[in-house]
Amino acid sequence: MQTVGRQLLKLRGRSPRPSEFLGQPWPVPARRPYASGATQAALDKSDTLSSGAATKEKPAKAESKSFAVGMFKGQLITDQVFPYPSVLNEEQTQFLKEMVGPVSRFFEEVNDPAKNDSLEQVEETTLQGLKELGAFGLQVPTELGGVGLSNTQYARLAEIVGTHDLGVGVTLGAHQSIGFKGILLFGTKAQKEKYLPKVASGECIAAFCLTEPSSGSDAASIRSSAVPSPCGKYFTLNGSKLWISNGGLADIFTVFAKTPVTDAATGAVKEKITAFVVERSFGGVTHGPPEKKMGIKASNTTEVYFDGVRVPSENVLGEVGGGFKVAMYILNNGRFGMAATLAGTMKAIIAKAVDHATNRTQFGDKIHNFGLIQEKLARMAMLQYVTESMAYMLSANMDQGSTDFQIEAAISKIFSSEAAWKVTDECIQIMGGMGFMKEPGVERVLRDTRIFRIFEGTNDILRLFVALQGCMDKGKQLSGLGNALKNPLGNAGLLIGEASKQLKRRVGLGSGLSLSGVVHPELSQSGELAVQALEQFATVVEAKLIKHKKGIVNEQFLLQRLADAAIDLYAMVVVLSRASRSLSEGHPAAQHEKMLCNSWCIEASARIRENMAMLNSDPRQQELFRNFKGISQAMVERGGVVTSNPLGF
Repeated sequence: MQTVGRQLLKLRGRSPRPSEFLGQPWPVPARRPYASGATQAALDKSDTLSSGAATKEKPAKAESKSFAVGMFKGQLITDQVFPYPSVLNEEQTQFLKEMVGPVSRFFEEVNDPAKNDSLEQVEETTLQGLKELGAFGLQVPTELGGVGLSNTQYARLAEIVGTHDLGVGVTLGAHQSIGFKGILLFGTKAQKEKYLPKVASGECIAAFCLTEPSSGSDAASIRSSAVPSPCGKYFTLNGSKLWISNGGLADIFTVFAKTPVTDAATGAVKEKITAFVVERSFGGVTHGPPEKKMGIKASNTTEVYFDGVRVPSENVLGEVGGGFKVAMYILNNGRFGMAATLAGTMKAIIAKAVDHATNRTQFGDKIHNFGLIQEKLARMAMLQYVTESMAYMLSANMDQGSTDFQIEAAISKIFSSEAAWKVTDECIQIMGGMGFMKEPGVERVLRDTRIFRIFEGTNDILRLFVALQGCMDKGKQLSGLGNALKNPLGNAGLLIGEASKQLKRRVGLGSGLSLSGVVHPELSQSGELAVQALEQFATVVEAKLIKHKKGIVNEQFLLQRLADAAIDLYAMVVVLSRASRSLSEGHPAAQHEKMLCNSWCIEASARIRENMAMLNSDPRQQELFRNFKGISQAMVERGGVVTSNPLGF
């Protein structure tokens, strides 16, 4: 372990990483914050589709280059998705290659995931080794004691961690992906200089404190309070936070609490969320016993209490009253890491499934020769390929300076967490009784993966976010057309162009969109399927917005299906892009990638086509939604299942 640690420390000290390694302080994004508009509608339902973010936007905001934003409008925006991005320069690539070996060997030779799971904590030797490796400060600038990795470099190492131990992965992720990420993103120069060296070395562990007993997905409803002192030098923090990863280990906490904020225009005082950097040493910070959990048992999860904690005013993170923006941006910024981690998990699980299928003989033949097993393995490979493609597409977009990636980040979190569960479950099925046993370790991974669909934004709420954020952007476009109609002569070109596009869609002529020239010729048919799916999706989005207007925020049955189609569509594009690059560059596995890509596109386009057709014109869909509502209401009134036993007693 010490040898591995010294090797990487030597690599870290070879030369300072250049500024593109994120060695410079992270700027506070000037764009519309993640938490506005659609998110608030999904969480609180008090906002409307057109309010919130629209009032905060700058009048001259540049047109979004996000593919996901464009697909809701029926636009094919390829800037960020084609060609598949390669963002690492030669030095970054070499440095990363030199890190991969030591980190992989550490997890193979030192870390014991089964023992961590049994002990319900990460072994101290593992923690110390990770600190030697610099693993607690991977994205902290080198001048502040960190490794200074870019998002793409970080993703590659997160994938290694996910391959071996999700319990350790959560410990590291809770520390740096969310725990002190707010200091990187929003911290002042003084805050960064004070705290980042300590967290980068592992001297201090960090934790992210948002969830409370009364506020889970509805983050805006937190009750913890921070009252400013009359002298203005400190805030008095009171409250408790629930299910905090690293809660019992942390010395530094990013804490969110309600604070009174005076409106400069009206003088009215409102409670708004503010983010704080809180030290355990301030006093009044305690924690409960470690929670007993289904999975990720090695990670420390506790309740954290804040009783009359005096927090210096200089420890406000961001602006007073701007904490909701800070919280949502931290979560949004770290989601690529989850996708990369789970891509690694799936790769390891697939290897176990393939090994079993290759060596297991039944009915006189190896089971990998049976069609049912072949389909399972192929689908597992497709899910891993899509997840990995999303993770590195997103990290590269972020490294290239994109600030409009909220929908893509949410999609990657939803997809990767559900894919990892499915892949692990299918591995157990392929292995049969052996997979159900403790020794192979697959049951541990299944338990570990379950939480990923819940924490850092439940997939249900994120689906609402994906659909509502996309619909909000499309709604603004429709509003602009409505304004143009008030002056038809002055906006004739805009109106004629839009009318032409809508007429073509309605008579089935398509809109003239094409991926020809950006996808490899061998993938042209899948490219056409993606364009057709986009047109079908955009047509339904527009029709439903015109029908429901602002009331679409309450149409959750509809929104879920729009989100599922958006996820499928984005997945189609990222694999088309990655496979096109592999074919163009002659990668050894290019033909295999072509099969993965085409298979995904065939099935995803069929799902989109069927679901959009049902939403657009099938009256049975509305009957189904009414039935869901009625069945649920009856169950709530009855306190469970409504029907009686078929025997009558």
